[in-house]
Amino acid sequence: SLDSLAQAGVDKAMVNVHYFPEQIVAHVAARRAPKVVISDESERLLDSAGGIVHALPELGGAPFYIVNADTFWIDSGVPNLARLALAWDAAKMDILLMLADLQSATGHSGGTDFLMAPDGVLRRSKGDPTGLIYAGAAIVHPRLFADAPAGPHSLNAYFDAAVAAGRLFGTVMHGHWITVGTPDAIPLAEAAVAAALAESPSAFTELTSAFTKSK
Repeated sequence: SLDSLAQAGVDKAMVNVHYFPEQIVAHVAARRAPKVVISDESERLLDSAGGIVHALPELGGAPFYIVNADTFWIDSGVPNLARLALAWDAAKMDILLMLADLQSATGHSGGTDFLMAPDGVLRRSKGDPTGLIYAGAAIVHPRLFADAPAGPHSLNAYFDAAVAAGRLFGTVMHGHWITVGTPDAIPLAEAAVAAALAESPSAFTELTSAFTKSK
């Protein structure tokens, strides 16, 4: 995820830590791009939205990416975070989600999350198998959190509020999406990466290069 952000030109990333925080801090300490600022949740895990609210003073007033730590993807063509930025329109969007279809996913054991209209507006799929999966990356405008409470709470409430206001949008990623949210998903992810490298040995070259050149 951090490599994808570096490739998209992001120069600073907030990384929240809770479980074994020292390991995460040590792991990201050597990075130059993006520069990592630690958001310490070691005393209390704040959940997806609570963590954002906690980090807002560092994030500033401009729209920002959010990227889940347990997902990554293999781009096909234009990098997906760049495509997300190109699709962003602050005048009509509060949140823009990166989405994946079930056929392009590895390690996902659930159903779909959203249905997308031709103009990109999203609504909950409510189990519809023709829907799309939230791929764990988004652009969010900080105004969404203007009256947000401190403490642990989920982004799902903000997704629903944006749906109700007609301001939740999506764009479908190009490539292969991989989630490693459970131990059982790790061998599936490894197999998907091996298959991608066998098909195209340069599949991860650009990401590796973006990190190496930044050192």
